[in-house]
Parts: sequence; structure tokens; C-alpha cells
Amino acid sequence: MIRRTLETAIERYSTQYPVVAIVGPRQSGKTTLARHMFPAHKYLSMENLDIRHMAEDDPRGFLEDYGKNLILDEIQRVPSLFSYLQERVDLNESPACYVLTGSQQFLLMERITQSLAGRIITFQLYPFSFNELHGVQPDEDLDSLFKIKPGPIKSGEDIDIFKTIFTGMYPRIHDKKLEPRKWIENYILTYIERDIRSLVNVDNLKLFENFLQTCAAMSGQLINYTSISNSIGVSQPTIKKWMSLLETSGILFILPPHHKNFRKRLVKTPKLYFADTGVLSFLLSIRTPDELKGHPLFGNIFETFIIGELYKRVYHVGEKPPFYFWRDKTGNEIDLLVDIEPELLPVEIKSSKTYSREFKSSILSWLNLKGNTSKKGFVIYRGKDVVGRKSTVTAVPWWYL
Repeated sequence: MIRRTLETAIERYSTQYPVVAIVGPRQSGKTTLARHMFPAHKYLSMENLDIRHMAEDDPRGFLEDYGKNLILDEIQRVPSLFSYLQERVDLNESPACYVLTGSQQFLLMERITQSLAGRIITFQLYPFSFNELHGVQPDEDLDSLFKIKPGPIKSGEDIDIFKTIFTGMYPRIHDKKLEPRKWIENYILTYIERDIRSLVNVDNLKLFENFLQTCAAMSGQLINYTSISNSIGVSQPTIKKWMSLLETSGILFILPPHHKNFRKRLVKTPKLYFADTGVLSFLLSIRTPDELKGHPLFGNIFETFIIGELYKRVYHVGEKPPFYFWRDKTGNEIDLLVDIEPELLPVEIKSSKTYSREFKSSILSWLNLKGNTSKKGFVIYRGKDVVGRKSTVTAVPWWYL
């Protein structure tokens, strides 16, 4: 089994709480991780109809029969269990006596806040990060992500970035050496569309497919609800509901603009990113890794890949990503601002393999804004050399952090 960075945080905090929850997108490895970390726990899947009916018909008797030290997989499918779990952990607060997993996080988190607040520690698990897949020393904390490591990945310059982006990071593709495009096609049909349809009334599935494809074309860009609504013929409230469900399902995430007013008239619209570039490539009808070369959206796809990787890695050290972007009304922009107190760290992302001094210009201009106390920044690009290791703005290869 490939070691998950999140194991360290789970080991640390599971001794302090009677209930541990691991949430995240379907097929991100939640069940595998829970069973690996808690091998003495009995595993019960609420996807199993017989077990689910037992839990629904008599929740108290179900928990009494099976006792403690349980892994309850996809527990959001039996909402009535949460109140009875509260009752049991109040009587016995042994550490990690219940381990919950769930992929429909909107349902799971609602039940947690209603019934288990203060009794539960929740972790977010995404598909593999690139560093996990390549056996890099696990990140320790947020600060460690943005320190230049000495040769982090052997022969990193030889790794095929196009194949990496096209394949994506879902564990089953890598574990079973599956053809990624076919697996992702089935994943979208089986999980994404099924989950959304089970929660909202999608009368016309083709409209929802068009919505997914439209969102994919906007990955790495400002969200334009009016444009999406007009292009697929669905109301803006419906578009916002669908997008919210995709976000809470872990399929995409929203990057907010930074609110600190270094300059007046800042853009206040958030940006949209897909969490996995394999899913993104499929929705953009990219059929092979070679089709990414010269693709008109490759700059946005590469930016999605980099920010998505950093996003996963922060969650996998047990923290919530303090990520923003910055743009003013004249078009000056910083792709990623990381709020590492007491300063902000600006990061620019360039899909070019050839380094240019112009890569630093946006960050240098931003650092010079009145009232800005930040002192350094990074450019992440597709080249193979670290440029300006000790200067204000350091350019690093994409596989180096």
C-alpha cells in the first residue's frame, strides 16, 4: 500500500477523540486507509443492503450487537445512526472506537454538526498527491510544502507531465494499472452523476453532462454563473446548487480572491478548479496525453494540476488550505496566495519549459504594493532548473516542491 500523508495526522489525533471521520471524494482511498490504520476494528459497509437495512430498522440494537471498535463505511446512507452514536460515545469515550467514512460530505457533515460536535475529529482525504505516488518524504506541515527540497524526486525532469495530468491520481487507476480514460468515464457515470441525481432532481441528464463539460472548460478561470446558465439553458440558482454539490463531493474546489486591499478595485469573483486533472481531461474530450501538447487550455490545465496538488497536500497534513488568488481590475494577477502567517506567499504558475525573467514580474510588482509586508515568492514552471535560489523570487521545476 502506498503510504498516505494523512496517516500522521490521524495517528496523532485519533487518540484524543472517540469518533474519527475520513471524508472525501468517492474512490479516493478512504476505506483502504481506515482498514489499514484500524486493523482490529470490524468493518461494516452501509452500501451493503442487508447491513444498511439492519441499521435502519433498529439503530440502537445494531450498535449494541456489533459493539465498539467499528469502521462504518458510507455512514451518511443511514442518517439515523448518528444520534445513537452520540448516545454510545457519551457512555464510553474510548479513543477512536468508531471510524466513519463518507463521500457525500454535505450529508455527513450536516449530521456530524447536529449529533457529534465535540466528539469527533474529521479528516479530508483526496486521491493521491504526486508526491505520495512517487514516495517522497511526507509533508510535515504547511510551511514544509513551500521549502525547496534537495532533489525531492529522482529523475524528476524525465517524468512525463502530460501523461501525469492525463492519468490523474485516483488510487485504483494506479493500483490496478487501469486505462485511465475508460475508468474515469465509468467513475463519472457511476458516482458523480448518480450521487448528484440522488440529491437533486436532474430531469435531463444531458443538461448535467453539459454543465460538467462547461465547468471543465472554465477550470483555472473566474466563475461566470451567467455564462454557464446561458450556455446550457439552466437557471443560475440551479447552476449554483449543482456547483455546490460538486464542491462538497470533492470533485472541484473554489479558490476565493484575497480580500486584503493592497490596491482598490480588486476582483471579487472566485475561481474554479477541478481536484483531479484526469477527470478534467476526460470532460475536455482529451483522448491521449499527446493531445495535451499544444492544447489551447493547457496553461489552465497545468495551473489546475499544480494548485490541485498543493491543495491536496495541505489537506493531507490535516489542515485546511489557506489559499487565495489576487487580481485587480486592470488584469494584474497572482495565481496563488498562501496565507502563511504573518505573511502571504505569492506563487505564479507557468506552463512553459523555458525560463524567462518575465516570470517574476507579476510577483515583484505585487511585492511592491503599498502596505504589503511580504518579502518573497515562487514561480513554478515546467523547466528543470532552480533559478534564483537565494533571490526574492525563486523559480522552481513543478516536481521540486
